[in-house]
Amino acid sequence: MRFFPAAEPVQVRVVVTSGQVRESVLVEFASRERAIFSSSLPLEFGDRVRLKRVEGNGETIATVIAVQYHEGRKAVAVEFADGNCSWVKRP
Repeated sequence: MRFFPAAEPVQVRVVVTSGQVRESVLVEFASRERAIFSSSLPLEFGDRVRLKRVEGNGETIATVIAVQYHEGRKAVAVEFADGNCSWVKRP
């Protein structure tokens, strides 16, 4: 992970909400400050989203800091608003 060297592979199912739309996604890489996942939501740089863990406790607000399109898929990187989100790193 060239741009996010602290991110490690994880598999945490979350619901991402942006405005009135939401989607269940799998967080594939995360650090305590950031997360990366694939999404079909119309997310762009600077958007605020809510991430809520599907199983167990955990909810946070994040800001989209990068969007990358590749072969018909969209990867989204977010930075947690409070600067630290430990639940996304737990299995």
